[in-house]
Amino acid sequence: WVEQDPKEILDSVHECVERTCEKMKELNIDITNIRAIGVTNQRETTVVWDKTTGEPLYNAIVWLDLRTQSTVERLLKRIPGQNKNFLKSKTGLPLSTYFSAVKLRWLLDNVEEIKKAVEDGRAVFGTIDSWLIWVLTGGINGGIHCTDVTNASRTMLFNIHSLEWDPELCKFFEIPMEILPNIRSSSEIYGVMVCFPIFESGTLTGVPISGCLGDQHAALVGQMCFQDGQAKNTYGTGCFLLCNTGQKCVFSEHGLLTTLAYKMGKDKPAFYALEGSVAIAGAVVRWLRDNLGIANSSLEVEQLAAEVGTSYGCYFVPAFSGLYAPYWEPSARGIICGLTQFTNKNHIAFAALEAVCFQTREILDAMNKDCGIPLNQLQVDGGMTSNKILMQLQSDILCIPVVKPSMAETTALGAAMAAGAAEGVEVWSLNPEDLTAVTWERFEPQINPEESEYRYARWKKAVMKSMGWESSDSTDGKPK
Repeated sequence: WVEQDPKEILDSVHECVERTCEKMKELNIDITNIRAIGVTNQRETTVVWDKTTGEPLYNAIVWLDLRTQSTVERLLKRIPGQNKNFLKSKTGLPLSTYFSAVKLRWLLDNVEEIKKAVEDGRAVFGTIDSWLIWVLTGGINGGIHCTDVTNASRTMLFNIHSLEWDPELCKFFEIPMEILPNIRSSSEIYGVMVCFPIFESGTLTGVPISGCLGDQHAALVGQMCFQDGQAKNTYGTGCFLLCNTGQKCVFSEHGLLTTLAYKMGKDKPAFYALEGSVAIAGAVVRWLRDNLGIANSSLEVEQLAAEVGTSYGCYFVPAFSGLYAPYWEPSARGIICGLTQFTNKNHIAFAALEAVCFQTREILDAMNKDCGIPLNQLQVDGGMTSNKILMQLQSDILCIPVVKPSMAETTALGAAMAAGAAEGVEVWSLNPEDLTAVTWERFEPQINPEESEYRYARWKKAVMKSMGWESSDSTDGKPK
């Protein structure tokens, strides 16, 4: 079970705004120069709140939560041949614990308070962007209940062709359409910030909120991947590789998702992307630190790996919450194999970093097959890219250069780009010819491809051993 208090998320946003305004004052930047605000969020994370009191009715269920496995299996029984891709032609997504509709279904089935609030017409649903925008634009006093196409495309309730909530999908999940937010583009004025008691100065009151993108889509924009065939990989808790496919929906034959990339204005066209999602990337480093205690920090994990420079035949499959792309196998669990008496914590640290790179390679292989044009370099961003060992390893395992922008926080940058380009704000243009060049750091492959292929083949063998571990009656994720 992975959940968060929606009010804590809100508090962190307040703190972020306040601290930023303080920093700007210290730097002698006039706060009245803030022209727009963009929102970016972890996608799929599901919140239901009471629109009359403004209170969340339950904790937010986070994207990698596994409690919905039994819900997924129950829904599968209603599908001919229990085909998990049954809804893919409309949604671009397989039926999985990952997406919001099954989380919402679980809440409606298991939380009495939510059931009652829906009956009374008080309940509203949203992903984190909707919750934040609703509160920031006034909450119970006229807050705007909306989401953008990128976040909507991760719910399994949204038709990626018509760009609207789909009555048949809502009927399949038995979700009342009146609780859903209004769907808007990723770059338009949704509403304006209202004054919070917390900001006595009301610093940002009246500033429009005019950008909204799910985090991975924001990173695609921040990496300037506006051309068909451009791709980026973000290394955070999970790992997400998105490739822009232009104004056409490309459906994957190799386990990838079809998703909305962005829609930069009400009257602008929607762009699509293929996406490969890995559940556990940065989370594996955290696990080594917090659960195994083999290091006190992420940096120490990097140092342990650097000391040996090899896993010495040890392979780590961090399938803590099943495997996402390209397998979509919820029954998988994490394994470390190939251990000998010689294996020590350094080798395990190296194997953990290598696991992140192997998972990216699996997705890149799938993407190259689907797109038909192999990527000749990979653009990367996110917190883990500060780990130079990881970046070099990634280049070695992919056998192509890995390039990282000097500004690694491209998710935040993408949200700001969308906000500033919105009609009525227009502080800059996102036309490719108007964009400035970015400085990059490059990592070139340093091992021979045969060595890379050998290690990758061993990794795939380990992945096969991690599957089929769990059965549904024991996947609620909590120790019995």
